[in-house]
Amino acid sequence: MFELLKVKGTIDFLKHAKVVSLLSVVLVVASLVSLGVRGINWGLDFTGGYVIEVNYGKAVSPADLRRAVEGQDIEGAVVQQFGSARDLIVRIPPKAGEGNELVTKVEAAAKGLGNGAEIKRVEFVGPQVGKELAEQGGLAVLVALICILAYVAARFEWRLALGAVIALAHDVIVTLGVFSLLQMEFDLTVLAALLAVVGYSLNDTIVVFDRVRENFRKMRKGSPEHVVNTSVTQTMSRTIITTGTTLAVVVALFLLGGTMIHGFATALLLGIGVGTYSSIYVASYASIRLGLTREHMLPVQVEKEGADQDPLIP
Repeated sequence: MFELLKVKGTIDFLKHAKVVSLLSVVLVVASLVSLGVRGINWGLDFTGGYVIEVNYGKAVSPADLRRAVEGQDIEGAVVQQFGSARDLIVRIPPKAGEGNELVTKVEAAAKGLGNGAEIKRVEFVGPQVGKELAEQGGLAVLVALICILAYVAARFEWRLALGAVIALAHDVIVTLGVFSLLQMEFDLTVLAALLAVVGYSLNDTIVVFDRVRENFRKMRKGSPEHVVNTSVTQTMSRTIITTGTTLAVVVALFLLGGTMIHGFATALLLGIGVGTYSSIYVASYASIRLGLTREHMLPVQVEKEGADQDPLIP
């Protein structure tokens, strides 16, 4: 009842697999080169800096306070709501020897908006803490990929598992490459988006792999490419529904969410787009190139003790 497209026959998705796979290789290599040359524009969550909490008697827009802070010749300030609409946090990049001066400027900017501004808290987060966050974030992504490899290998087959992990690594690297190329700020919200992309892409891949396993057992004739094409065709409506509804929300966040979650929405938008095609042209095709056949998908026959004996002989 939820089938949007009724396709007669099978669409040959893997017809262009070699060309698309070559494009994926180029994107991954370009991303790695950009990461090595330009690096990542780490946000304040990773580089450290000053954190100043301001309390107002009435609600104040973060955009108004941000403009006021920038008017004090402070560059790179990030202003967020903290709890209620009357509490705001100002994050400022670290500048040697300017701690007290920066706090004075922020206080002047905050009080310039009126509404009974009061500085509640001033903290300095050192770069060592940011370095530890970056290392732990990278470790979290790596552990997630290893756990996914073990899970898919146990549920399906190691060739499918390796294909899935290759696709997930592809999605993460390309997304990071775009952030590196455009020098977009990478903070904890972007890291959370990357982990969400890993989960989303894996879910799409698992749906396709589940149908691949089922069709390998049903279709006694046909090449692995034909089985994969059939499986992708059968799950196409589900992919369109899932991707379409998810993109509708992400695009709304991207356009209307404001600057604070712009990086988060951008990472999701890139990851979902790349992850949708990688489930077909990276995960499935890589599994085929690794030698996936029908025999690998058949359940293992366990022989019972005494099954080869004549039941009439006592």
